[in-house]
Amino acid sequence: MSSKKKKRVKRRLKKKIKHLLVLLVLIPIICISFLASKKIFKENNIIIKEKIYYLASSTPTVELYNYNEEETKIEKIKEVIRGTKVTSYNEHKEENEQKYLRIKLDNEEYYVLENNITKKKEDTVMEKEKYVRTSVTVYKNKEDASISSFIKKGSKLEIIGYDTYDEKGIVNMYNIKKDDITGWVYSKYLTDTEEEANKNYNENGIYDIHKDRKYSRELYGGYAKTLDYYPYPKPEFENNEIIKEARAMYLNAGVIDSIDSYIEIAKNNSVNAIVIDIKDGALAYPVSTAKEYSKTAYDTAINSFEKYKAAIDKIKKENIYLIGRIVIFNDPQYGKDHPEDCIKSTSSNRLWPSGFSRGAWEYNVKLALQTIDDMGFNEIQFDYVRFPEDAYQMSASGNSDFKNKYNEEKAEAIQNFLFYATDQIHKKNVYLSVDVFGESSSDYVTSYGQYWPAISNIVDAISSMPYTDHFGRQINTWSNPYSTVYNWAKEAATRQKEIPTPAIPRTWITAYDTPYWNPTVVYNADKIISQGKALKDAGLNGGFITWNSSSSLAKYNQIARAFAYNY
Repeated sequence: MSSKKKKRVKRRLKKKIKHLLVLLVLIPIICISFLASKKIFKENNIIIKEKIYYLASSTPTVELYNYNEEETKIEKIKEVIRGTKVTSYNEHKEENEQKYLRIKLDNEEYYVLENNITKKKEDTVMEKEKYVRTSVTVYKNKEDASISSFIKKGSKLEIIGYDTYDEKGIVNMYNIKKDDITGWVYSKYLTDTEEEANKNYNENGIYDIHKDRKYSRELYGGYAKTLDYYPYPKPEFENNEIIKEARAMYLNAGVIDSIDSYIEIAKNNSVNAIVIDIKDGALAYPVSTAKEYSKTAYDTAINSFEKYKAAIDKIKKENIYLIGRIVIFNDPQYGKDHPEDCIKSTSSNRLWPSGFSRGAWEYNVKLALQTIDDMGFNEIQFDYVRFPEDAYQMSASGNSDFKNKYNEEKAEAIQNFLFYATDQIHKKNVYLSVDVFGESSSDYVTSYGQYWPAISNIVDAISSMPYTDHFGRQINTWSNPYSTVYNWAKEAATRQKEIPTPAIPRTWITAYDTPYWNPTVVYNADKIISQGKALKDAGLNGGFITWNSSSSLAKYNQIARAFAYNY
């Protein structure tokens, strides 16, 4: 064979080898591509058949169905919480123009309406609208107590989001829109239909008890028929058990230098709770919140942070239940800093922040929340949760501006404030109690906006002030404190029965010599005991707090044995 021919053969051979090598490379690629495409096809089937999905609904639960082979129809068999994770299948059933998708849950197969399934867990809440059943505070955000606006009962809301929902599928807060209002509201105050929203709670005739009540003349405080009586079950916080029958003493913020002496009285005489001032005119210590809301209050605090904290820590060390008292609307220091929030009237020149003022609401609640963080209170007690005692004259004169932005009655505003405050303070696993005048136990709304059932139904403890020398000067009501307190307490006990979820009735009692304008009757231990017995005999079993404005050590030593008395 010639050399040229050999070269041609060699070239052909190389070319064949090259082609073979190319084939050897391409065949695996083709095979891999084929297998990959097959796998993708299978995976597409898996996406349809076996991918994880979530059950979604506009209600807390989703209905699951079974297919009855014998009767060839879909049957409802159970409900599960929305947000439940399921495996979906590419198989449908149709019935009555409804399409049902086959799913798998806990190794059992079911059917679910096709629109009750979603790929994203955040899409499992499908509500588009809600109605306001109980007038609601609108929050600027879902994190803190900052107020954006307020929306009244019966209003329709557009739902644009939510925060979380619980193990029952119930949403905590909705992100809402109404006209130009946007913000966050608690879902517990909303309902699904306008009809339900406009109803009044009347189980066991509760609303019927209140709807026609009014005083013999106009007091301008509002009407019982406009208030809310839905049940609000009281919480029980872990590691913070509320005192159900108190033997409590009161300390103002100016006596903490002598805290050891008060603690000694408490330890030796079965005192189980101490009420101590956070704010009564002046702040007890410079609470950081006041820097933003009331610089006057911050700069004039009675004690340093460290001094107040040391006293609080000593009380807590003795396992004494600790209640921090905050005077709310009778606050001239906040009023000085915010005259725009104060009532303006020709009948009064007092700097009294209005009960309608959301600025005053926000300041006091944020103040309470900060002191809980600072000091670790078991409970916050609000005093002066009302309009001024001369509110009647202010309203009757017609020359008063109460700064009533949302067109509320006075009693509505007080109740709405307490909804707001309770929701926020409960987030800290802390209880809220409220002081009320003795008059509020009557069966009418007072001129300053207090109505016992509307308050007691919301908060955790209600502390009225039936001081024996405060029933008028014409009749001596202080020499026989048992009779005075018993007659008052019977009416208060009746109010407690007129609501579904009453607060603990923990009553302030007289612990100063009477009458206050000309003391002639010494209120010793026996006088304290007689008041405690009167409360118990009348059916108010929440115990008492002794009121002595000066927190006199001499008086507490004089009445000490009354705390330990077996009532």
